Amino acid sequence: MSCKTKSQKKPIGISAQTAPASINYSFFDALPDNAFIRESQLVKSAKRPDSFAPLPFSAPTLWRLVAKGQFPKPIKLSTRVTCWKVGEVRAWMLAQAAI
Repeated sequence: MSCKTKSQKKPIGISAQTAPASINYSFFDALPDNAFIRESQLVKSAKRPDSFAPLPFSAPTLWRLVAKGQFPKPIKLSTRVTCWKVGEVRAWMLAQAAI
């Protein structure tokens, strides 16, 4: 009688745990100012705790700031795609650092 165990899937490429932080930072830093970035790339998610996000808060906080006018308004590319311009996010981050 043999005992079968579920095999774990191996990640393809560099995992978030073994990748140096500079690789993650370069993704956001390498984008041009006129590029678009989605919510999932801006903030951390409980579903992806090891992923890099340039903003140190959650998605609900992001939307509260947008509603209050304290964060740049998103752009609707389609009915299901919402994004921000990278340049506007960078400008907001610099303004927060100056406060």
